[in-house]
Amino acid sequence: MSDERSEAVRLLWGPHSKPSRGPKPALSLDRIARAGIEIAEAEGLAAVSMQRVAGRLSVTKMALYRYVPGKAELVALMVEAAIGAAPPSDGPRCGWREQLGDWACRLFTVFHQHPWLLDATVGPRILGPRELAWMEQAVAALVGTGLSGAEQFDAVALLAGHVRGIAEQARAVGQAGNPEVQLIDTLGELMQAHGEHYPALTAALASATQHGGQDEALEFGLQRILDGLGLLIAQRSN
Repeated sequence: MSDERSEAVRLLWGPHSKPSRGPKPALSLDRIARAGIEIAEAEGLAAVSMQRVAGRLSVTKMALYRYVPGKAELVALMVEAAIGAAPPSDGPRCGWREQLGDWACRLFTVFHQHPWLLDATVGPRILGPRELAWMEQAVAALVGTGLSGAEQFDAVALLAGHVRGIAEQARAVGQAGNPEVQLIDTLGELMQAHGEHYPALTAALASATQHGGQDEALEFGLQRILDGLGLLIAQRSN
């Protein structure tokens, strides 16, 4: 394991040794993470730097390095603090479908509240206890369904990917409104001028406008994924 990954493991999982030299510690890892989160919430993840966080904490950058060796480890601490504890689960009282549906919706809420997490949680990296607990809860919902371990992981990845995709669209729109409503509005303008060339789009748009059903991409996709898993689980039980 590389030194950088070893440091991330130590910071996320412990033990947390105190700085061996210099003045008495005045900071905590949680306080440092919260300072980085405040910057990311206001300006995005790209704005986070050791210098910016040090300034927000009124310490020098060198003083900050006594606690966190670099930005990668800082971001790992920020993710762990922002994602929060895994949502409570009803466990056996709910079926796998209800558990995963609730899990996905709660994950979307986290991404919606902290959009910078979409940038911070990509690629190979060390997961902290809280993030691993989220994964544990989703995989645990599929225990006893007959799915293999690989299929359980793939199912969770599929759900998380759908949630991330919708959250990315919501972030792109920002405060301007709902991405699906904006798409409908844009298509409406285009179809008025060029609809004769796109009859299928024109018909679908007219139906969506008349009967509603907008702003349901998260739930629609989620239910279709769960439908597919249900079919696979039914096959395993035969």
